[in-house]
Amino acid sequence: MDVQDETAAVAERSDAARNRARLLEAAGRLVAEHGAEHVTMEAIAAEAGVGKATLFRRFGDRGGLLLTLFAEAEADFQKACSSGPPPLGPGAPAPRRLTAFGCALIERIATDTDLGMALARQLPRERRYISKTAGAYHRHVSSLLDEAGVDGDRDMLAHVLLTFVNIDAVDHLRHDCGVPVARLQATWADLVRRMVPPDTTPEPHPIRP
Repeated sequence: MDVQDETAAVAERSDAARNRARLLEAAGRLVAEHGAEHVTMEAIAAEAGVGKATLFRRFGDRGGLLLTLFAEAEADFQKACSSGPPPLGPGAPAPRRLTAFGCALIERIATDTDLGMALARQLPRERRYISKTAGAYHRHVSSLLDEAGVDGDRDMLAHVLLTFVNIDAVDHLRHDCGVPVARLQATWADLVRRMVPPDTTPEPHPIRP
């Protein structure tokens, strides 16, 4: 690649990054105002000042756009889990970090204004389950189980734990069964206590009253 081509490629990447940022901001505003289920590709493009043709060319369809925006919206939470302050981030014992992760995720699912969760609800289930975000959360939980010294198939145990904090399960338990957020968080903490070795039982994690 010559200098001119390299410069063009850098400019294209910069344009793409700016477009993603504008689209994420636009999606956030529209979701907050109207709810994610009422937000269309056309509305996001218009709000972001991006051509609709460009939007479809870059993301393919509404699902592709939502998947990209979902990953962008979840980046801060993933960063908090990987390098933020304890107990969510490094510096606390693995069981306590695992407890904090589940409690934080349940709290986010229960918060109507959380953009990442609002976007996740609009994704087809199969796309959500195979997303990079879902993979990152599975690796995080699995690695914490490993660090905590949990016996057994930690890969499958991570799937079991994440099933409880799956957005569909939490929404069903909250809205259809009337289970309060505090009880869901307490149950997650109980699952962690039962799974980790007795000598590494996590400290109690504060939950919302």
